[in-house]
Amino acid sequence: MNKPISVLLIEDNPADAELTKELLESDKLHLVVHIASDGEQALRLLLPSPQNPKPLMPDLILLDINLPKLDGRAVLHEIRTRDELKKVPVVILSSSDAEQDIARSYDLGANCYITKPVGLNEFQNIVRSVQQFWFTVVKLPSKEA
Repeated sequence: MNKPISVLLIEDNPADAELTKELLESDKLHLVVHIASDGEQALRLLLPSPQNPKPLMPDLILLDINLPKLDGRAVLHEIRTRDELKKVPVVILSSSDAEQDIARSYDLGANCYITKPVGLNEFQNIVRSVQQFWFTVVKLPSKEA
């Protein structure tokens, strides 16, 4: 049996986080979604420490920009400066459609930027499109690479 695909969803809106998790885990793919509700919690999951000797190594990170405690830009910067994490694809999934947020995200190394739609059906379509693209179309590097 193949190992499950690991996704780290960094989202401070509990309703968006739960809906995204349900949508991702409801497909035929074997996905396990981990949720961090702020930037500090995300880094605690991703970075080794005495309290976390075996950090999470996700296959994909879905990252909101406007997070409490430590914003998504700082989280993305930290991810891209770590050798063990810099190859992990990071998809920005944010309610912001501000041009400066989009440009800054790409400057920091985001793999793509998606503005969350307001409607439920549109949001479901976006999450399914992300899932389809990143887990059936794209070839991701192995975690050992």
